[in-house]
Amino acid sequence: MTSQSNLRGIFCMLLSGLSFVSCDSFLKLIVREVPPLEALVLRGTAATILCFLLVAAMGHLRHLPRAFGFWTVMRTLTEVVAVTAFIIALAKVPLGDITAIYQVAPLVVLVGASFMWGEHVGVLRWILIALGLAGALLVAQPGGDGASPYALLGFITAGASAARDLLSRKTPSDVPGIVVTFSIVIGVLVAATINSFLFETWVPVNGHLALYGLASGFFVILGQLFVFLAFRHATARSVAPFYYSFTLFAVTFGAVFFNEWPNRLAILGILMIIACGLGVLAFERKEVRT
Repeated sequence: MTSQSNLRGIFCMLLSGLSFVSCDSFLKLIVREVPPLEALVLRGTAATILCFLLVAAMGHLRHLPRAFGFWTVMRTLTEVVAVTAFIIALAKVPLGDITAIYQVAPLVVLVGASFMWGEHVGVLRWILIALGLAGALLVAQPGGDGASPYALLGFITAGASAARDLLSRKTPSDVPGIVVTFSIVIGVLVAATINSFLFETWVPVNGHLALYGLASGFFVILGQLFVFLAFRHATARSVAPFYYSFTLFAVTFGAVFFNEWPNRLAILGILMIIACGLGVLAFERKEVRT
């Protein structure tokens, strides 16, 4: 893949991180008043309606049956596993702990890309990725409670998310990204609805919660679309390090909107994340020139 294509993929990954953190911020407002799986149903309902309207507006209704092609469905199933494991773990494990465990996803992507696609990673990239992971751990600062058996679900989330991204290349290139996104939102909505009815008692939804759900649904569509495009356009080794931008955006949003300010260790971690991401980008561009 060309340098321009990789840069496009990196840009899509950054937009994905910003979109997902925006989605999670609205979800955080929702789960203050309703159970977490019900919040996912609220988000999923809004996302499904909005995504269908986008598919129709972009003239892709004829492609909808392809949202249920084999590789598209496989990619959707990995996302369902990732989201379900994350939500269940979140009820039992501190957010910082589960977030820190989830940050192993870029490493899993690189290992998978090396074995599945034959991409050469190289020692320098491994070092930069490891330093980025260390920075993410400094930001999340997991505590001793991470030893809970439920913390293992964080590794399932990371593994399933990595599998989702690796499967992006198996999705036929002529299937529009928004159609692939529609498959994702439908799959998560169905799974969340079933699990919510089985394990939760529903709470009535008022007007402002519906608006939060609408906003969350809109941003999750953007997040899924951009992460799909990132791995379709660029090599996994180029975009995987920019997973760590999710942590950077999350800390920024937490400080600005929820008054959750990072301490000195977290600030050091943020600087490490930025430095490692820029280092990988510079290394990629240098390699393309040579």
